[in-house]
Amino acid sequence: MKLIRISDHKSIVFFTGAGMSAESGVPTYRGSGGIWHQYRWEEVASQEAFDENPEKVLNFHELRRKSVLQCQPHPGHYLLARIEQECPRVTVVTQNIDGMHQRAGSRNVIELHGSLWRLKCAIHGISEDLGETFKTRKCSDCGAWLRPDIVWFGDYLSPDVTDEAARVINNCDLFISIGTSGVVYPAAGFPKIAKNRGARCIEINPEANEASYLYPETIRESASKGLLRLFENQ
Repeated sequence: MKLIRISDHKSIVFFTGAGMSAESGVPTYRGSGGIWHQYRWEEVASQEAFDENPEKVLNFHELRRKSVLQCQPHPGHYLLARIEQECPRVTVVTQNIDGMHQRAGSRNVIELHGSLWRLKCAIHGISEDLGETFKTRKCSDCGAWLRPDIVWFGDYLSPDVTDEAARVINNCDLFISIGTSGVVYPAAGFPKIAKNRGARCIEINPEANEASYLYPETIRESASKGLLRLFENQ
């Protein structure tokens, strides 16, 4: 496979999923040993569950925060952050909510499914909240319970966020998918957008999936190994 020279590209998009974070030890949701084998999402990851028992839902998400903070970004995360420093028009579009890209130094990150590190009030909006435990569980302005700014089961993705992702993908000339099958819309449409626009499309994933046919170039390795192979000596 031809190595990538950053200077050859005007705009680069890295599209990341659970496989990117799993290499850091972040527990997956659906895979072997995943979180939904231990918890029922209906009780901890839906608006209905939050309305019924907000404290239970927030307790669960604090456990998620603690487990993520015990993990560290891997060399692939740091490589993406370094590439962003060299090429300002680099965007990470991620399905992950763990903030691992930001911890590694990436700044231009579009989070399709929200973030473990933000809370929102239905009236007063979104606020950042870092650390193992929540600084506060109720809005300081109105006293309402704050819910994690995460796309739960039954929620719709933010049109503003998906539109922003589609815009940057529509303008990229290099699209690299890492650790995601990308078979659920709207994410399933992203590689098609890039391919139709003539971008070089590469998939990094240890195993083939339903969307692999969209990629003329594939690397069947882990996220960090695949990225280091592509960007060797950079």
